[in-house]
Amino acid sequence: MSGDGDMASVMGFSGFGKKARTFDLDAIFEQTRRTAIERSQHVLEERYKDSQMEEEGESSKSVKPSVHRDKATAASRKQESESSSDSDSDSDSDSELIGPPLPPQFTAKDDDDDERVRLPRRPGHTDSTASSDEDEEEEAQDEDDDNPVKKIPDTHEITLQHGTKTVSALGLDPSGARLVTGGYDYDVRFWDFAGMDQALQAFRSLQPCECHQIKSLQYSMTGDVILVVSGNAQAKVLDRDGFNVMECIKGDQYIVDMANTKGHTAMLNSGCWHPKIKEEFMTCSNDGTVRTWDLNSEKKHKSVFKPRSFQGKKVIPTCCTYSRDGKLIAAGCQDGTIQIWDRNLSVHTKFHCRQAHIPGSDTSCLSFSYDGMTLASRGGDDTLKMWDIRNFKKPVNVATGLTNYFAMTDCCFSPDDKLLVTGTSVKKDEGNGKLVFFDRASFQRGYEIEVTNASVIRCLWHPKLNQIMVGTGNGLAKVYYDPVKSHRGAKLCVVKSQRKEKQAETLTQDYIITPHALPMFREARQRSTRKQLEKDRLDPKKSHKPEPPVSGPGRGGRVAAHGGTLSSFIVKNIALDKTDDSNPREAILRHAKEASDNPYWVAPAYTVTQPEPVFAEESEEDEEADKEPEWKKRKI
Repeated sequence: MSGDGDMASVMGFSGFGKKARTFDLDAIFEQTRRTAIERSQHVLEERYKDSQMEEEGESSKSVKPSVHRDKATAASRKQESESSSDSDSDSDSDSELIGPPLPPQFTAKDDDDDERVRLPRRPGHTDSTASSDEDEEEEAQDEDDDNPVKKIPDTHEITLQHGTKTVSALGLDPSGARLVTGGYDYDVRFWDFAGMDQALQAFRSLQPCECHQIKSLQYSMTGDVILVVSGNAQAKVLDRDGFNVMECIKGDQYIVDMANTKGHTAMLNSGCWHPKIKEEFMTCSNDGTVRTWDLNSEKKHKSVFKPRSFQGKKVIPTCCTYSRDGKLIAAGCQDGTIQIWDRNLSVHTKFHCRQAHIPGSDTSCLSFSYDGMTLASRGGDDTLKMWDIRNFKKPVNVATGLTNYFAMTDCCFSPDDKLLVTGTSVKKDEGNGKLVFFDRASFQRGYEIEVTNASVIRCLWHPKLNQIMVGTGNGLAKVYYDPVKSHRGAKLCVVKSQRKEKQAETLTQDYIITPHALPMFREARQRSTRKQLEKDRLDPKKSHKPEPPVSGPGRGGRVAAHGGTLSSFIVKNIALDKTDDSNPREAILRHAKEASDNPYWVAPAYTVTQPEPVFAEESEEDEEADKEPEWKKRKI
């Protein structure tokens, strides 16, 4: 069994021990690349000739490019077979062109070093043969791209009816699937864009904080929980469906140093989530503190920041926010200051502007730009200011004349950081509230939208959806979008037709299934409610409309509403009797003349013995007594 023949006889096959076939892969790949280049060149040359022939209008159009393409293919296959026969006869199939031929706009050029097919330039950078109209269109498009006002999605809008009172809080999850609104009516409503139809109804409404106005609502960075800040001292965290996850503890109001209490002791003003840490959020309150909290530790705050005035006294923060990277904490206070701390150092402020706004006015909103260098502040002194935190002494730009009646009027940056948006307030029946857009570079009022005949309070420009959400003072939440520039969100619900309510389901009776009951007690199985209703519609007795009650006198054999009995008739006539029996003497004497002229009952029986009646004559004193006023008459 040492030889190959013995091994082959034992294993039962022939040809054992032959030398394995070898392939030169590099040569095969190189030959395939060269063939593809040559074939592409042939195709491009033929197409170029055809285009020239069409332009010149020659009669040589009759030559079809498919014929030339077939010839080129045959030539290339022939060359493939000749070149691949040197290596091995089985490699012929590998040397064919892989993939479709190159498009006509591709230009091929032979290089001496390596024959590469060069890609054409971008369509926007064509050769001199491009028309001037296309250049003008490109320039106009570039101008539109440079103008940030053209990117505002305001061509379409939908209106969500939250209630009748002010919508004071708006929150949109990071994915843009759900919107949550809160207002002065204590309600928090949940809206699902993918689940809504054209009726635009909220799928859930609740009052998480009982009889406290909702101040702020915000989804966390992951979108699984919602921070609810209301008029009480305890913030709440709800999940996506509105169920309670956490409630912050209330502090001891008898302790002077607020750092020694576990929570807030007065009404909350604002709150927000950390942009990077999903378990951390922040609240500010009328007790003069800004506190950070951990979602997993509801019994005590995480850290405390205490704003101070120039004299070192306690001041109340009206709004607070994190920077985009989460390293800074900013608070706007009632004395007009804006104070910014390092998140890890809660004692001294890192940036402090003493006279940011007029003292005594509530700074309603602070918002960092997406680049993190600019801070926008919306003041209760009807101004909007933009600050560079690297030079925090004076504002970069100021806009005045923006009326603000609410302590939560928003301002926010556009997703491209080129625009700044805020709302204006109006008194009742004195104009329309507006959404005003400012150019960040020049701070000119570039655009404005008249929203409704009430104040515009909350505004939110979502970067993923490219849609603007607005909360107003008359209970509306409006969503502005553009079908081309916006994505999902409101576009999902406006295309769905309104569902028709199936009233048949409410009229059906419960069907009790008793499989083991005797046949005489077993109910017939209901096949379909709709079919049964169709059968009932054909039945003249079941589908007969009840006749309305008779008004007025009875007719057609039917008695009127008062009935046909004697008692009902008498009762009705008693109510219609208009005789006045307030004077009984006159009521009796009214029948005296008729009784004397036509005696019937009493007089004939006593004609012999009945004395003649003698009535007292009216004297002048009686007449004078009748003429006396009521308050002088004698009361009997």
